[in-house]
Amino acid sequence: MNNVHMDFEAWLALATIATGIVWLIDRFLIAPRRGKHEEPNGFIEFARSFFPVLLAVLLLRAFVFEPFRIPSKSMVPTLLVGDFVLVNKFSYGLRAPVFHTKLLDLGEPERGEVVVFRYPPDPTKDYIKRVIGMPGDQITYADEHLFINGEPVDLEQLGVYDGPDADALSSMHQFMETLPEGMQHPILQVDGRRGPDVSVTVPENKYFVMGDNRDNSADSRVWGFVPEENLVGKAFMIWMSVDFSEFDVRFSRIGHILH
Repeated sequence: MNNVHMDFEAWLALATIATGIVWLIDRFLIAPRRGKHEEPNGFIEFARSFFPVLLAVLLLRAFVFEPFRIPSKSMVPTLLVGDFVLVNKFSYGLRAPVFHTKLLDLGEPERGEVVVFRYPPDPTKDYIKRVIGMPGDQITYADEHLFINGEPVDLEQLGVYDGPDADALSSMHQFMETLPEGMQHPILQVDGRRGPDVSVTVPENKYFVMGDNRDNSADSRVWGFVPEENLVGKAFMIWMSVDFSEFDVRFSRIGHILH
């Protein structure tokens, strides 16, 4: 049985069910007894008005797209603090709201995709990372180098990173990482800081994920694998970006497609 937590989706589902019950009772029991020109009471009118809106939001959020805000620097430079991303909820299968039971299998993550998932040690929290290891892969991260199935992953040095969310106390070096299938994405390494070394084989139906800010990310190197059932969806676009320290909208990032 899934561990059900009372998050926003749960409250939304409860509100939809409650207003839906009121709508049904009014539609089939109360409305036929009302006078032709008699108006329903305020509570019934409220439920009738909000039920279709809540139902539409629940279905859209559960099965189509869901917005998430980036709260940490673990995915810099790909994602910045204050980015708001859209997540495709049907990329990896349709799941029931609240209980997260898979209803329809529509695909699996591919290496290099940025995914949102329920944090395995605490499923009430959502995390966002990049898929690095697929089921059956041998993943080694040693001395700041990534190896997949014994082969080193190619890194091209791009220079010092001094963009948004740069570390004010240490130099951040930017690299372009090319995964075995050819997908490229930037990563960061921080002087004076070193991510944990690890060598593991990814179990069946699980994934090994990492943050692009390699020395500032708690990921599969720390807490283990992401089970398939914890996947929420594929992050594919930045729909809004706000620098909250300056209360400034980063218009140049809006509409950016994630790779």
